[in-house]
Amino acid sequence: MERIRSTRRGVLALGAGTAVSSWAGAAAPARADVGHGEFDELGITELRRLMEGGRLDAQRLTRYYLERIERIDPLLHAVIEVNPDAMREARRLDRERAQGRRGPLHGMPVLLKDLVETGDRMHTTAGSLALEGVQPSRDATVAARLRAAGAVILGKTNLSEWAGGLSLTHHAGWSARGGQTRNPYKLDRSPNESSSGTGVAVAANLCVAGIGTETNGSIIDPSSANCVVGVKPTVGLVGRGGVIPGVPSQDSVGPMARTVRDAAIMLGTLVGVDARDPATPASRGHFHRDYTRFLDADGLRGARIGVPRTVYFGYDHHADEIAERAIGVLRAAGAVIVDPADIPTAEQLEDLPGSMVVQAYEFKRALNTYLAGAGGEHPRDLAELIAFNRAHADRELRYVRQDGLEAVEKLDFSEREYRDALAINHRLSRAEGIDAVVRRHRLDALVMPTTGPPAKIDLIRGDMYGGGASTPAALAGYPAVSVPAGFAFGLPVGLTFMGTAWSEPVLLRLAYAYERASGVRRVPTYRGADVGF
Repeated sequence: MERIRSTRRGVLALGAGTAVSSWAGAAAPARADVGHGEFDELGITELRRLMEGGRLDAQRLTRYYLERIERIDPLLHAVIEVNPDAMREARRLDRERAQGRRGPLHGMPVLLKDLVETGDRMHTTAGSLALEGVQPSRDATVAARLRAAGAVILGKTNLSEWAGGLSLTHHAGWSARGGQTRNPYKLDRSPNESSSGTGVAVAANLCVAGIGTETNGSIIDPSSANCVVGVKPTVGLVGRGGVIPGVPSQDSVGPMARTVRDAAIMLGTLVGVDARDPATPASRGHFHRDYTRFLDADGLRGARIGVPRTVYFGYDHHADEIAERAIGVLRAAGAVIVDPADIPTAEQLEDLPGSMVVQAYEFKRALNTYLAGAGGEHPRDLAELIAFNRAHADRELRYVRQDGLEAVEKLDFSEREYRDALAINHRLSRAEGIDAVVRRHRLDALVMPTTGPPAKIDLIRGDMYGGGASTPAALAGYPAVSVPAGFAFGLPVGLTFMGTAWSEPVLLRLAYAYERASGVRRVPTYRGADVGF
């Protein structure tokens, strides 16, 4: 589980605006038409060029993705709900284009993780049946900013229920409302962590790009497993107003896309001070409206990149081999590789007693506050949510226990215990952790494998999780970018670039140059399409 287990991780309703609660055991179709379409793998820049040349409009592109979702998503369970007004939004945007009005995402269909509120006919449920009827009255800040940039909100994506907070076992991509999300590269493999639906949807060309959230690993891990780019921003760079919370000192909202350029375009539309998020005033002077200006195909030349061997290598030999090849690409592109460049506190960060204190304290209070304030009929606090799940155990607890929620409800730390633990977490991950190694070796960034190849889905015992890169940046609230790095027997593995606070421009520059030099991304294979669960 992402939030409290440890510091490593602490079907579609076209036109109806409601989700089909498809249980994960439904057999996949024997065959599905997953052929490549005319707009597959095209990025925002290419699609914008087609629109500006009059060869494409928002309605045609939106219809293309809706039809692709209808055809392919029964295989993947990545999309939990489609916006019944998507085509209406596309028509409005086409009228605005004809009038000369356009934004950086004008006419681009995007999907949002089902933690992001939208003030329309869609629901926001965290994958839980308990919130199935809740329709927020206003957009989350990120949704509002995407609309202002011209995006078509295509729908919501499936996730690990309550962003992984339901159970202490690892059931990535499973929710009672959305069923089990499947990895498009091998359908019996995990989509990895709670932004799994977004990662799968982006990889399978069900949208132009998407939005994920991360507490610890939930953007970068599914990006790695699904061969896409994921940006976990510095906490405070992107406003979280109207996003169902997890652990606010660690929570980030960020873009997931098929290319670094698309992720950079998306990030520029999301940043800025959010009146509903007290962490965002600290971003003044640090955010940029256009991150594409930092992208440079020769951006690795002269860059000093550290390799933190202790903890972040050695847990999976496939990931190690792929990372070693990637480091070779970095070196050949002109980077200065400092190896090793260990995070001094790496082993402490992976087993911090205070992490449990911080996550349990924040999650309980943040969720209680959210439930108490959300409109509609639903549980009003964590205790009522637990009771609801027990009353609906045949659907909510069919495969998972709710021992994650129950543990948080029972734990009761004082404010002093919490603040002391948070201070230790920050000191060990920031000043004595990432900042220390970067300063000592004069580094631009650290680089390591994001995580190993995705494990098999196991609904009975939970998916196996072997290790990953997410913890230092998660505890520090610092940025990380995962980019495709290679394949192990056809299963994707990513490479993470990690840095100090507000270093997104540098990380994107390095990730872009690596992406251009390596050319790893390839379309999903949908292997195992004739195998059910």
